[in-house]
Amino acid sequence: MAKGKKRGANADGTKVVCRNRRALHEYTIEDKFEAGLALLGTEVKSLRAGYADLSDAYAKVEDGQLLLIGAHIAPYDKASHFNHDPRRQRILLVHKAALTRLAVKTKERGYTLVALEIYFSVSGWAKVLIGLAKGRKQYDNRDAIRKHEDRRALRDAHHD
Repeated sequence: MAKGKKRGANADGTKVVCRNRRALHEYTIEDKFEAGLALLGTEVKSLRAGYADLSDAYAKVEDGQLLLIGAHIAPYDKASHFNHDPRRQRILLVHKAALTRLAVKTKERGYTLVALEIYFSVSGWAKVLIGLAKGRKQYDNRDAIRKHEDRRALRDAHHD
């Protein structure tokens, strides 16, 4: 097999397992961070098969660690009784400076850390894209939808 882009991979070589599309609708993402994901063997196999859901996932700084809470990684179907708990808290691996910066930001009112996507990097490690987010009000959502539709109409007018 020729070297190069893996089948199913993005242009940058990463393979996205799942995205949290609802987070982009409910939150305004102000900054994004990449974090490593500490997993068990059956979780890695299940992720490679694409069985993950981030719809309720968020991150939280607790006891000097960054934890991923609410992410669902389905049990690996070919595993025996050594399977993992699908909704267990998972440790996210970030540099200490990034951890302190995230801890300070989340102490501010209205900020939360939302999991945006899980993917495999070019080197094969499981990563999570975390967004520093602020919740949207209903009127903010209407504004965002209106701007999105305006951009789409402008883009379509140029292509015609």
